[in-house]
Amino acid sequence: MKISLLHAIQDAANQALPDSTDGIVHTAYDSLWTGADIPTQTPSALEQVMLADDKIFVVLAVVMIIWIGIIILVMRTDKHLKSVERSVEENIPNQDDGL
Repeated sequence: MKISLLHAIQDAANQALPDSTDGIVHTAYDSLWTGADIPTQTPSALEQVMLADDKIFVVLAVVMIIWIGIIILVMRTDKHLKSVERSVEENIPNQDDGL
């Protein structure tokens, strides 16, 4: 495989050399592979949804998931803060400075 690819590149380089001495290469090297068969794979269900024309629904779903996550995080933090506040109020006695 390596040898045949090397020969193909060398052949393309030899064909691409100009007849004149202006030093300009007139043929691109990637023209060798333009006719090659490119293997393709059928997209999965998730890829079909993500690549669909109506991408707004995908964007809305992602944004909704992010907002739900933020709301859950804030609610959990508030719950933990309330429990910490209760424990601080129970463990620290009120000090009356008389002011």
